[in-house]
Amino acid sequence: MDNPQNTSASFRGFSFSFRIAKRYLFSKKSHNAINIISGISAAGVGVGAMALVCVLSVFNGFELLISDMFSSFDPDLKITLTHGKTFEDNTPEFNKVRKLKSVAYFTDVVEENALLRFKNKQMPATIKGVSDDFEKMTRIDSIMYDGKFILNDGAFQRAVPGVGVASILGLGAHFIDPLYIYAPKRTSKINLLRPENSFNQMGTFVSGIFSVKQLQYDDHYVLVSIALARDLFEYQKSTVSSIELKLDKGVDKDKAQNEIQSLLGNHYQVKDRYEQQASFFKIMKIEKWITYLILCFILLIASFNIIGSLSMLIIDKKDDIETLRNLGANNQLIKRIFLFEGWMISAIGAVSGIAFGAIICLLQQYFGILKLGTGYVVDAYPVLTKPTDLLLVFVTVLFMGFMAAYYPVRYIRKHENLAD
Repeated sequence: MDNPQNTSASFRGFSFSFRIAKRYLFSKKSHNAINIISGISAAGVGVGAMALVCVLSVFNGFELLISDMFSSFDPDLKITLTHGKTFEDNTPEFNKVRKLKSVAYFTDVVEENALLRFKNKQMPATIKGVSDDFEKMTRIDSIMYDGKFILNDGAFQRAVPGVGVASILGLGAHFIDPLYIYAPKRTSKINLLRPENSFNQMGTFVSGIFSVKQLQYDDHYVLVSIALARDLFEYQKSTVSSIELKLDKGVDKDKAQNEIQSLLGNHYQVKDRYEQQASFFKIMKIEKWITYLILCFILLIASFNIIGSLSMLIIDKKDDIETLRNLGANNQLIKRIFLFEGWMISAIGAVSGIAFGAIICLLQQYFGILKLGTGYVVDAYPVLTKPTDLLLVFVTVLFMGFMAAYYPVRYIRKHENLAD
């Protein structure tokens, strides 16, 4: 165990070094330029810290905005095969999933590629057949661009395409002309003499148009009833390509996901919203951290002012250093004084920069001062300030302040060793 006397002496040494460093920082120097350079150093660090807070908050805001867009279309959890395309949902395992208290809605999905034709226009698209619970499971009503979400009105099969698909084909809600969907027959051979007979054809009428404001959905997807999709692609009534789940309110998503995964085993994947769009969110995170590293490099350059400030302070306090040595101060204590000096300059810049950055983000969040312009999903830059980001910026600034302060302090030690 450590000797209590040694611990107390060490604490007194740190306290003494801190008091002298604080006095050096705030007291007048023989050369006024030292105070100016110290102020410039703290201001440069503060601007860098403020920029880091603002940029990280903007990236968080865009991530939240896009996540909210996806949540209008994507389910809480999605079950797919680990390897393969379709599976049966009438097994005992899926019956157990249906009966879980955490599951509010259980939706069968059949998703395949097909060819669309409207009048003289045609295009490939992804047909997503969903069961009746899809409307309750998602917030599809909140993203309807035109018309209503109706897949079967009792007389006709209906379709709800994305706004990009509707734009390419010239579709509109409640047009009297049908939208035709073609898919190759799975259970018969291709007829080379009559190739048109090798396709299943379904005619539907557009009841509405959705807009997620994401190209991967708006420009490629058409929602139809699961009965139409199964007839078109020649699947059995229990065959699905995925199962989408909505969890009950207040349910722990991670716990429910792990429970369902354990019931189904490794043959199936249970993905949450972020995992369903994993590649997209990974790209956003990569962009965020690359920007963070670039700003850290700029912050490091701004921290070099601390080197000049401490170097001038060391020269200015040369007589004080000699006096401290004559009073018994060792090289470690003198080194600690100027390290604390550099840290305090960094800390002042960090705290002020983080405070100003947080204030700017709050003003942007509530008043939307910085506008994006017309044609965007939102009028102003979205921001979301996270405490973890503030802590990260503070630690980053202190680390760079230590690195900047270490060089002149190291010089003092070498110089004094030579003097000895």
